[in-house]
Amino acid sequence: MSVMELREWWGLIEEARAACGSSAGDRDSADDPLPGEVLSRVAALPPSSIVAFGRCFSSVFDSAFLAPLWAAAYLIEGGCGDDGFMDFRAGLMLQGRSAFDAAVAAPDSLADLPVVQRMATTGKGWLGCEAMLYVARTAYTRSTGSPSGYDEALATRSPTRPSPARGERWDLEDDEQMRLHLPRLAALFLS
Repeated sequence: MSVMELREWWGLIEEARAACGSSAGDRDSADDPLPGEVLSRVAALPPSSIVAFGRCFSSVFDSAFLAPLWAAAYLIEGGCGDDGFMDFRAGLMLQGRSAFDAAVAAPDSLADLPVVQRMATTGKGWLGCEAMLYVARTAYTRSTGSPSGYDEALATRSPTRPSPARGERWDLEDDEQMRLHLPRLAALFLS
């Protein structure tokens, strides 16, 4: 069984971002090249490394299951349910490690992302990326011809995702609470 270090996992994301150039942070394009670039890089790995990528993905993904980050997603997206928050966290990974780590530590830092600023001024775009949720499984299927080995390998993974989301909660419909907890994002998204 292959083990992938977080440094290596983030390295794959950063390499894909570099290959996409200025399009890497642009989640607004229907033909966004970044998810496909990540998929190509992961599919080139041996199957055991693809499984390791999937495990690492789950760990990073679960680390962002935080109520304050969900509140930020709610504000940015104009509402955000369970599926939307999954897409949001997956898309946040594609912004790169420094943006991801900053958002996990302080969700209001999302106000610094150009894609978020563009969303605030134009009302267009998104940060989420559903395709990223399926990269490892799709890459494994491309590599081996079947997803069954991937599914079996990940079925043994013990769930680490907390429920409910960790961290401080507040009323997401209360603009004053949003301004108090996420002042920079509130300044961008609340009138």
